[in-house]
Amino acid sequence: MKILSQHIKSGEFKSVYLIYGSEDYLRKQYRDKMKLAMVGEDTMNYSYFEGKGISVKELIDLGETLPFFSERRLIIVENSGFFSSSQDELASYLKEMPETTCFIFIEKEVDKRNKLFKTISSLGYAANMSPPDDRTLMRWIAGLLKGERRQMSESTLRYFLERIDTDMENIRRELDKLVVYTDGRNEIVREDIDAVCTIHTESRVFDMIEAVAEKKQAKALQLYYELIGQKEAPMRILYWITRQFNQLYQIKDLQGKGYPGHVIAERLGVRDFVVRKNEKLCEQFSLAELRRAVEICVEREEDVKTGRLNERMAVELLIVRFSV
Repeated sequence: MKILSQHIKSGEFKSVYLIYGSEDYLRKQYRDKMKLAMVGEDTMNYSYFEGKGISVKELIDLGETLPFFSERRLIIVENSGFFSSSQDELASYLKEMPETTCFIFIEKEVDKRNKLFKTISSLGYAANMSPPDDRTLMRWIAGLLKGERRQMSESTLRYFLERIDTDMENIRRELDKLVVYTDGRNEIVREDIDAVCTIHTESRVFDMIEAVAEKKQAKALQLYYELIGQKEAPMRILYWITRQFNQLYQIKDLQGKGYPGHVIAERLGVRDFVVRKNEKLCEQFSLAELRRAVEICVEREEDVKTGRLNERMAVELLIVRFSV
């Protein structure tokens, strides 16, 4: 991201770029920033292609077309799937295309062994839009809130991130809701988050497992029935319960091996605050209990698939068993 920002600021660009990675918000943001910096509102020298089935021949023909009263022609290709298949013709063309042509490819997933990926990395620049770390994410949120004349304490901000889906686009949507809801106030508090934010299923399941660990069976079942009432499918809830227990098992296992929290987060591919949030819950279970919990979850899924139990009853029995 830093390199792309430098190119945008200097106005000196490579002939080809690949913007990829799991963070949708960042991919779209840098796609739009690059387009604006390279061709502005010029539509005659800008072409956009999206989706599978894009003709490579059409891209090459367009790339050979000289720009009209401009120093460059920009072609953006998004979600093409080119980076998971053989694209030798396009890779070869990029090495010899006119200096006046620039390609920007936007993809969520890529195979780094792909010839096209290697070609772009060699000729131009491949930027990985991976989710930012906790501190960077919190600074970004604080900046958005400052622009709206709002603020959150650090503890409230952490609570916010624990409760919602932390995809950056979703964070932006939830912040917009909070800004509208708190019109006339500067400080956003936990009660505001509870009142208007869409709580992520994973966070609700965490609350359910926490109630199970504390042997609060009635509360755990109430949380389950609330999810059912919100049209969450029992099998999806079972998936999240299994995932939660598996995550707790992995965290506890790595803790036992002496790994610090930030290393555990990196190994599991989650944010640091997810590990911190789960560490206290890990204390409620032994490693053997967590392993057995995962096994029982798998058994209940098998019971449903083979018709021995219906979906709703399978999850209810699971909650009851863990909370006695």
